[in-house]
Amino acid sequence: NWDGITAPIFIGLKNYQRLLGDRVFYTALVNNVKVLCVFLTVPIAGGLGLALLFNRPARTVNFLKSAIYSPMALSFVVIGLIWSWFYLPNEGLFNTLLKSFGLGFLAQSWLSNAQISIFSVTAAASWRQIGYIMILYLAGLQTIDPTLVEAARVDGASPWQVFRSIVFPLLAPITTIIVVVTVIDSLQFFDLVYIMTQGGPGYASTVLANFMYTEAFTNFRYGYGAAIAVVQFLLSFIFIVIYLTSMIRKGTDN
Repeated sequence: NWDGITAPIFIGLKNYQRLLGDRVFYTALVNNVKVLCVFLTVPIAGGLGLALLFNRPARTVNFLKSAIYSPMALSFVVIGLIWSWFYLPNEGLFNTLLKSFGLGFLAQSWLSNAQISIFSVTAAASWRQIGYIMILYLAGLQTIDPTLVEAARVDGASPWQVFRSIVFPLLAPITTIIVVVTVIDSLQFFDLVYIMTQGGPGYASTVLANFMYTEAFTNFRYGYGAAIAVVQFLLSFIFIVIYLTSMIRKGTDN
């Protein structure tokens, strides 16, 4: 038990006991799961689809690849500010577009609606993530022997059959890396939440990293914040061990 000023008091495992009874902790954990579910679907599917679409040499394609990857050059602070402007209730881009297409009834207070605020923040992160995943899949597609694809086409395989039976299985190592990195990113999700909502409204968009920061550096409960950080580390560590184990097994099998 330490506030950063007075002498720290050793209280054993009481911070962890308190954590297990804290409803905000479970809210933050569920929000991390929501972020993970979005990250494992939208950016991965979008990145893979764009990689398949742009896997050809052309000036236009190179320009589009650069444009889609460009958000990776922006900091999370800049992305958070840009998307906060997009989400403004009255003059924001999204509500303005909805109203211009006669869909004003779908306009939302994107960041102050407790039901969708975490998904609104995650959408901004997905916009940045898609370009990164696209580049990884493009690198994986370059390693696939084109004669395998051509042989399948000669045998009468449809594009879907070629993708399902040849391309996607050969992309398995890249997919494994992407999934593990995505899981770790979802557990470390902090910057955009802090910039766009600061965990609000209430605790509706609070995630573990944001909860840890608030408890330690806003509420000056450093011991409790450290306990949250340890739990966050252990969750990340589990996925890292799973990833390393799978990679070692593949290495020994080869």
